[in-house]
Amino acid sequence: MHIDPEEKGVKLSSDAESAVRDALSVKPNNALYSPYVRWPFPFGLWVYNHVEPKKDRGFKHWFYERFAKTPVLISTVQPDLRVAVVPDILANYGYFSSSAAYSLDYNRKNPKKARITYDVTYGKPWRYSSISYPVPSSPLTSIIDSTRSSSLLREGDIYRADVLSSERSRITSVLRNRGYYFFRPDYLSYLADTTVVPNEVALRLQLRGNVPSEALRTYRVGHITFDLKSASGKGEVDTVELSNVTFVYQKPLKVRKRFIERNITLNTGEIYTLDRQTESLNSLVRMGIFRYVNLAVSTPDSIRRDNSLDITLDAAMDTPMEAWFEANVTSSTNSFIGPGVIFGLAHKNVFGGGERLSLELSGSYEWQTGKRQSAGTKTSLLNSYEFGIKASLAFPRLLPSALLWDSRIERRYGGKTTVQLSADLMNRPQYFRMLSLNTSFSFDFQSSRVSSHTIQLPKIGYNYLINSTASFDSTLQENPAIALSFRNQLIPSLGYTYRFNKQFGRHDGNHIFWQASASTAGNFLSWAVAGTEGHKKFLGIPFSQFAKATTDFRYYRRLWGEAWLATRFLVGAGWAYGNSTVLPYSEQFYIGGANSIRAFTIRTVGPGSYAPPKGDADAYLDQTGNFKLESNIELRFPILGDLQGAVFLDAGNIWLLKAEESRPGGTLNAKTFWRDIALGTGVGLRYDISFLILRIDMGIGLHAPYNNDKSRYYNMDSFGKSLAFHLAIGYPF
Repeated sequence: MHIDPEEKGVKLSSDAESAVRDALSVKPNNALYSPYVRWPFPFGLWVYNHVEPKKDRGFKHWFYERFAKTPVLISTVQPDLRVAVVPDILANYGYFSSSAAYSLDYNRKNPKKARITYDVTYGKPWRYSSISYPVPSSPLTSIIDSTRSSSLLREGDIYRADVLSSERSRITSVLRNRGYYFFRPDYLSYLADTTVVPNEVALRLQLRGNVPSEALRTYRVGHITFDLKSASGKGEVDTVELSNVTFVYQKPLKVRKRFIERNITLNTGEIYTLDRQTESLNSLVRMGIFRYVNLAVSTPDSIRRDNSLDITLDAAMDTPMEAWFEANVTSSTNSFIGPGVIFGLAHKNVFGGGERLSLELSGSYEWQTGKRQSAGTKTSLLNSYEFGIKASLAFPRLLPSALLWDSRIERRYGGKTTVQLSADLMNRPQYFRMLSLNTSFSFDFQSSRVSSHTIQLPKIGYNYLINSTASFDSTLQENPAIALSFRNQLIPSLGYTYRFNKQFGRHDGNHIFWQASASTAGNFLSWAVAGTEGHKKFLGIPFSQFAKATTDFRYYRRLWGEAWLATRFLVGAGWAYGNSTVLPYSEQFYIGGANSIRAFTIRTVGPGSYAPPKGDADAYLDQTGNFKLESNIELRFPILGDLQGAVFLDAGNIWLLKAEESRPGGTLNAKTFWRDIALGTGVGLRYDISFLILRIDMGIGLHAPYNNDKSRYYNMDSFGKSLAFHLAIGYPF
C-alpha cells in the first residue's frame, strides 16, 4: 500500500491514514498478525481444502471447525469498491482532492494467487477560514451563541466531518439540559463555502428549516410516578403520595419510601434536563436491589398546554439473597500462584435502602513461581496455604452525606460506605503461622468522570505470630529490625487514595492511569496513651506508628492494530517514628517477581546492594525496605488468535532510609544509586481465555546490584543463572 501526497511536504494526519488503512487492509490467507506478515505454510487453508468432515460431530469435525480458514478471494475483497470509498474517507478528514487505485500482481508460479497493491494520492488539507453561528434572535439561538467558547470548532483547524457531528451533539446536549427535551442533532445543519479561497472553508451553522415546533419549546417536569413490582410479580397493589412522587407498589414493600424519593433527582415544576434524568436512573440502578429500571416520558399534552412532561419509572425488585462459589487459580502481586476457592453469601437489601451485607469464606494453596536466587544463593521455592473469613456491610451512599462537599456529585457518580471485618490465617510450614485481624471503615466516591477517591477512617489491623520454626527464629535473632517488624502489634491507620483513569485518542486508543495513596498509623494512640516512646501499649498490645505514601503512574499507547506499549513508574516510601523504629513487615516494600522486575524472583534483590549470606535459606526475609523505585516498559502484540506476545524491560530496587549494620549497602545513597538499580529484560506469552489471561514470562537479568565485585555493567554470573520463569494470571500492570 502506497499513500503519497500530490505535493512534497504535505503530511497526512495520523487519523486519516489509519482510516484509509482500515478500509483497505484485509487479512490475507494464512495471516500472522497483520495484512503484511504471513505464516510460511497456509495451515488453515490446507485444513479447509483437505480435512472437511462428513459428519457434524467427532474429532475431525472439531479439528476442522477450530483450524480451517476460508480462502480469501479477490472477489470477496472487492478492491474496486474499496478504492471507490477512499476519496470519501479522506474528504471526511479534510483532504478533498484525493484519489485511489489498485493493481493485481499475479504469482508467476501459481496464477491463482495474487497480491493487491493500493496507490492512494492526497492533496492539501482544507481548513476553516471562518466559523459563524446562528444570530441570537430567540432564546434557543441565544443559548447556542452563548456556548461558542466551548465549541469543538476552531478557525485554522482542518475540516473533519466527525468533529462537525460532535459539535452538533454538544450543542444538542446543552439545549436538552436547558429544557429543550425534543431537540435533536439533525435539527442543526452546516453550510460550507469552498469557493472563496483554495483549501479554505467558510463554515456556517444554522437551524434546519423544518424543525418541529415541540423541539423549539422548553419543557418542565410534570407528574412523576414510580411503579414498583415485587420480585415475584405478585401482590396487592397500593399507592402512596410522596412529596414529589406518586409511589405505586406491590405489597409487601421491601424498600424504604424515602430512599426511592431520594434517588429520583427530577422535581416537579423544574426545567426538564437530560442530566437529571440520567442521574435518577443511575442512582436507582446503583442501589443494586432492582431487577430492572425503565423510564418513559409522555408526549406533550396539547390540552393542558403547560409544556410539562409526565414521567413514569417502571421497576421490579430483585431477589434479596445471593450466593456464589468460585474455584479459581489465584495469582498475587508477590509471585505466588495456586488454586483457591471462595464461597459467599449476601443480602442485597438488608435495611431496605440497598445496604449489602455479605459474608465470604476463602481458602487457597500457593507456591512461588520463578527460580529463587539471591547473591548466588539458591533456595527452595516457597509455598503456603491461607484461610480467611470476611464480613462487610456496604451502603450505596456516603454516611454522612455531608462528607461530600457537593451532593450533586454524589447523585451523578454515586458513593459507597463500607464497614468490613476480616480474619486471615497464613501458614508457611517452613517458617511461621500468622493470624491477621482487620477492621475498616471506608468511603468510596467520584468527583468527576475520571477521578475517584477512597478514604479509610479508620483501619485497624492486628498481626499475631502464632508459632514459628527454629530456622525462622534464628533469622529474627540475627536481624533485630526484622524481628521488630514481625512482633505482635496493632496497626491503627488512616488512609487516602486518589485515582485518575482516562482514555483518550482515536477510539479511546490511549489510556492513562495514576494512583496516589497516603496513610499514617498510631498518631492518635501515641498522643492518648501515656508511657515511654517505643514502649507504649494499648490494652497491653504494642502499636505501630508510621507514615507511608506511594504513587503509581501507568501509560498505555496503541501503536498499531492490537499492538500496545505499556509503561509504569512507581515510587513508594515509608517512615517509622514515635512508638516504632521499623515499619510492620506487611507495610514494607519488596521487589522482583511476576508483577515487578521479572528477571529476579520476589525478594531476591535489595535493599540497595545488600547481599545476604550465602547458603542462608531464609535470606528472603531480609530483602525488604522502606523506599521503592520501579519502572517498567512492555510491548504487547498479537501472535495468533487469542495468543499474544510481549517484550519487556524492568528496572528498580528497594532501599533503607535508616542504616542497619546487619544489612550493609542497603541505605539509599546518591553515589551508588545507579549501580543499585536492578535491570532485567525478557519475553512472554499471554493467552486470553475470555474470563482471564494466562501469562508466562521469562525474565533475563542484565544487572544485579549485589554483584558489585564485577567491573562491567552486565554482571550476571552466567546467562543460564540469569533466567527466571513466571506463571501468572492477568497482566503485570
